[in-house]
Formats: sequence, structure tokens, C-alpha cells
Amino acid sequence: MATRYYIRLPDGSLARGTTPSLSFTAQGADVFAEQLQDALREPTLFERWRQMQDEPDEVDPSLGEVDPHAVVHGEQHDLHIDLQVTSSISGHVLKQRLRLLAGSAWELRDVTAA
Repeated sequence: MATRYYIRLPDGSLARGTTPSLSFTAQGADVFAEQLQDALREPTLFERWRQMQDEPDEVDPSLGEVDPHAVVHGEQHDLHIDLQVTSSISGHVLKQRLRLLAGSAWELRDVTAA
């Protein structure tokens, strides 16, 4: 079952994780949406993060959950960016990916059944 998550990046220029190689590089809403969608559809971001851990083989495999059908739409509003995510990925995993990509510069605004 898919869930719709409404996420806001209050200032896109600040939406960067603490590890540059895992972080958003986007400047506009469409690219933020594309990068988040890729992070939800493909295991690449998770695998890069997992390999950086002291004990990669002990990382909880459920954090590697992917949804090949995840869809993310982005909309620019002055400084802030609204992202609408439709995915079967758990909220826990979505939040972990957002922390890697955007650090703490994001807000979960609402969650609904899709």
C-alpha cells in the first residue's frame, strides 16, 4: 500500500546532509524531486552510506528498503520547496534517506494514504 508524504525544504540552499557525497546537490525543485526519487527507487544511496559504517555487515537490512515505483514531485515557492512523495517505503526509511540527503533542513508536513 502506498503512502503520500508531503515534505517541505524551507530553504533549498540549506538542504544538505552532513556527508557531501551522500547529500543533495540540487538547486531547483525538479532536481530535488529527481534525487529523492532515485534514493527511494534504487539502493545506491543506502549502499554508499552502509559502506561508510564501522560494521557495514551489521547494518539493519530493512534500512535498504527500496520502492521501484516511488514517485516524487517538486514545486518551487520562492525559497522553499514542496516535495510530494508517493511510495510504499516506510516512514522510518524515508526519514533516514532525507536525513542523509538534506540533514535537518526538511519538514514532514503531512502523511496520507495514497
